[in-house]
Formats: sequence, structure tokens, C-alpha cells
Amino acid sequence: MAELILLRHGQSQWNLENRFTGWVDVPLSPKGELEAAVAGEKLRGRRIDVLFTSVLQRAIETARIALDKAGMPAPPTVRATEINERMYGDLQGLDKAEAATQFGDAQIKIWRRSYDTPPPNGESLADTAARVIPYWERTIRPELLAGRNVLIAAHGNSLRALVMHLDGLTREQVLELEIPTGAPILYELDANAGVVAKRYL
Repeated sequence: MAELILLRHGQSQWNLENRFTGWVDVPLSPKGELEAAVAGEKLRGRRIDVLFTSVLQRAIETARIALDKAGMPAPPTVRATEINERMYGDLQGLDKAEAATQFGDAQIKIWRRSYDTPPPNGESLADTAARVIPYWERTIRPELLAGRNVLIAAHGNSLRALVMHLDGLTREQVLELEIPTGAPILYELDANAGVVAKRYL
């Protein structure tokens, strides 16, 4: 039975500053580094055979800190834009309060919380899922089918898209889903990579 662990990166500097981040490559905040270390303690004693991260440093660094804290050598690692955060387009870099003043609270809420309405020049959650799920099927799931344990260090929205797929959530259910920073989610999978059990470590 293979294990899949999902890990959202620790708090980033722009999370701290309440800015839309998306594909902008911002570092972890000091709190984010601590969250990554705490996640590593929760990984201690587990076996991880393959690591997948986005290409953004906040995910890469979260995985590095966590694995170091867990006392694990770095496993074979794949970095993929397919599991990058949702691209927020024209909102990237804007303070969320400033954006609400500029575009209106109601419009910002639609862009942030609807399933298939993207911000200008950005991605909706549906768009994000359209790159995450094929990558999962093509590249990550075969590792699990081969019996290898996988850690994915990625982002709130890319992981929401994957959890929606794994848990069979509806479009309405996924809108209420929050993935906390630095909190490893363990999936136990059967021989067909179907979910047997799920819990936070």
C-alpha cells in the first residue's frame, strides 16, 4: 500500500503581507520556515521515495526544510510548473484590500471563490485543475502504482484541485475547502492508487 503526502508550503512573505501571489516567486516568511520545520517533525520515521514540487521557491524550500528536519536524505525530485499555484494574472502583487477597493469586494470574491471564473489574464480553479489532474495521471500516479511513496510540496489551489479529484468533491464542495499551510495530509492508497484512508499528520 503506497502513501501519498500532500504539503502546502509554509507561509510566504506575500501571504504575510496579504498580497495575491500566484506565480510570483516569493520566499517563505520566518513563520513559513517554522511551519516547514514543524511539518518535518510530523514526517519523521516515514519513507518518501519520490518528491514532486512546483518550480516556485516557497514550495521547494518547504520540502527542503521539512525533509532536513525529518532527518531524511533528499529523494529523487521532480519540479513541475503543472503543480504551480493558480496564476492570479492582473491581481498578482496587489494587496487584497487594495484589490477590493479597485475592483469591488463582490468581484474579488467571485474571482477568488468561484470555480470557473478567472481574474483578468489569470486562471480559475477549473483552469488549475486542467493542468494538475493530467499531470497527476501521467506522472505522479504511476509512481504510486509502482509502490513508491510520494510527497508533493505545492500550493493551496493546486492541492485543492488534486484533493477535489482524489476525494470526489463537487464544484460546490471544493469552494469551501481550505488547505492549511505546513500541515501534511497523508493518503493511504490501494494497489490501484484508490484512496483507502486520509488524515492530517
